[in-house]
Amino acid sequence: MRKRDKAVVLLSGGMDSATTLAIAAERHSVIALHFNYHQRTEKRELWCFNKLSRYYRVKKKIIIDMDFLRQIGGSTLIKGEGKIPLPAFKKDRIPSTYVPFRNGIMLSVAAAVADRFGAEYIYIGAVEADSSGYPDCRISFIENFEKAVRRGTRVPELKIVAPLISMSKAEIVRKGIEMGVPYEYTWSCYSSDKIPCLRCESCLLRARGFEGAGQKDPVAVRMLNK
Repeated sequence: MRKRDKAVVLLSGGMDSATTLAIAAERHSVIALHFNYHQRTEKRELWCFNKLSRYYRVKKKIIIDMDFLRQIGGSTLIKGEGKIPLPAFKKDRIPSTYVPFRNGIMLSVAAAVADRFGAEYIYIGAVEADSSGYPDCRISFIENFEKAVRRGTRVPELKIVAPLISMSKAEIVRKGIEMGVPYEYTWSCYSSDKIPCLRCESCLLRARGFEGAGQKDPVAVRMLNK
């Protein structure tokens, strides 16, 4: 694999996408791709995206506005769509924070960007093993979507890479710490873009990851010291 092979990296600004960026940046010339869709923490996520892009010296950044997701609605992650639920961690129920087919839409845009710039790889920080159970974070979905984009682009060998998909949150944190990921530039809370609520499912998954890895979350430490 040549270092200068191009890779489009979906970078939300969360801990999973930041770790995925670190992995991709070791191997490729990165095109960082970010999406705004009226999510509650849109401003904070964009701040993290820019910080992480600078940290990893990403030369090409693309920010896409997807207002149509707000028009479709159906997710409590989007402003005005109801309250963020308390966590249930039930694998047989898809939580209301699921944004309908979000990863599929984002991967479609990423495929268009890869086609446009001649990138051979798309990296996504999807996690199936230790997550909220979103259907578009499953290994089977990623594998089948890869087949579709290969047939629909000028990049017949386009590869979708989900390096964390089978990892637990603790394993992700350990991997990120080992690689020097600046987790202080990441955000996981569903509810607030200022102070983590520490109650939503994403906050608790993050806390469980750092605790399981025997590490302190730099975001939580900073907030406690304020």
